Amino acid sequence: MSPSVKQTGFRGLRCVVGLLASILVVAIALLYWCLFVQVTNAGLAFENDLKIPPEMEFTINPDGTKEFVLRVQHRKTEFMDGKPADTLGVNSTYLGQTIRAERGDRVLLNVHNELKETTTMHWHGMHVPAEMDGTPHQTIRSSESWTADFEITQEAGILWYHPHTHGKTAEQVYFGIAGLFIVEDENSKSLDIPDTYGVDDIPLIIQDRLFHEDGSLDYQIRNGANFGESIVVNGTLDPYLEVEARKIRFRILNGSNARIYWLGFDDQREFEVIATDGGFLDSPVTVDRVRLSPGERAEIVVDFSKGDSVKLKSFPDAGLLETTSAWFGGTTNGHFDIMEIRPKNPTRESHNIPESLNRIHRIDPETAAVRRVIILGGMVINGKSMDMKRIDERVRLGDTEVWSIRNRTGRTHPFHIHLVQFLILDRDGRPPAAEESGWKDTVHVESGENVNVIMQFKQFANPDVPYMYHCHILEHEDRGMMGQFLVVDE
Repeated sequence: MSPSVKQTGFRGLRCVVGLLASILVVAIALLYWCLFVQVTNAGLAFENDLKIPPEMEFTINPDGTKEFVLRVQHRKTEFMDGKPADTLGVNSTYLGQTIRAERGDRVLLNVHNELKETTTMHWHGMHVPAEMDGTPHQTIRSSESWTADFEITQEAGILWYHPHTHGKTAEQVYFGIAGLFIVEDENSKSLDIPDTYGVDDIPLIIQDRLFHEDGSLDYQIRNGANFGESIVVNGTLDPYLEVEARKIRFRILNGSNARIYWLGFDDQREFEVIATDGGFLDSPVTVDRVRLSPGERAEIVVDFSKGDSVKLKSFPDAGLLETTSAWFGGTTNGHFDIMEIRPKNPTRESHNIPESLNRIHRIDPETAAVRRVIILGGMVINGKSMDMKRIDERVRLGDTEVWSIRNRTGRTHPFHIHLVQFLILDRDGRPPAAEESGWKDTVHVESGENVNVIMQFKQFANPDVPYMYHCHILEHEDRGMMGQFLVVDE
């Protein structure tokens, strides 16, 4: 072969390599734009005033019991002007009114099922007797009622209520059955923090939803669960919120079926996390992001004293591998605008958030009587799919236990345990982040991760009625990623 032919071949190879390299660079740039720059619900006008769920009225009985009435109903809701959608609600067209009570209160919660199908009502995060927990074992048939009767024994926190209907939880929550349950105590009432509901103490129930062109809700399963491309906050699509230009408290619930949020602000401002699922942190933690998987809650305080409008967002901060997998799995990139916040002139001075919020009793793992291993794999836990007739674990009343939750699947799972609030001991041997060091009842467990949690079973033995533990991706729960445990007094 002549030198000229060899040179021509080399030049051709270099051209091909150069072309492939250029294509690769363009592909990487395009992928990066799709994953980390593109906003899935871009173009919002932020034209709808954020709805604030009203507080539920109650009566006080002669014995001092607070009695609430919850009517679960088929209704119509206009997420888009002039386009009514079929929805479900509790004393409302969509979502439910906020229940508020105090530690030491005895409450009667009368749930009337006005649907055409069976439902239940679970008090997520609440310490309650097993027969009052609202699990699939406490069903409420169409046109029937059920009453939960219990004393509130836990510290202040933001809890919530939702159906736990076996095989139907995801769909019933999706169409609107969910609401907040706020507990106060002497400590929460003594703290110098924003506490005027709907003014400087704002509830935010964040959910992703799919809509048909006619404005109706579209429930469909993609990549094993429901992932929406629009965000509703308190049932409001494309919302804005006017607040006074001072410190504002947000009580945030990830009420989505499956989507995880990395919440922060578009100007990268920092804020203070003051509480997790089940109560206040020891002290405020300053961050610029907070991660919430389905079922998790956080309370944050944000300073708007400079008066600049800002967008609350969910950022694609899950990491390149997880974000890429989610995007190619059809769940979009998780990059969303949530709502616009518009500060205005304050009518009073901001609160000075105290350095000490709580005294959390840290449980010594050496005191644990039992250590359990919970393996998440596929749509099963410890190799078993949910069976209503099978008891998976038996817990002794009074015991301290450590549960080692091991995720052997290819995606993150939020894991929820009924009855108790727990503390995270470690993630793969590393201490939990400061902002998740408080009381929890739901914890996200990443693919391949091992999370150890510790809890005490102080109340409510019942040898016949079980509690649940499960993945809080609702479609996974419905498909069998759930187990049952009894608390027994031996």
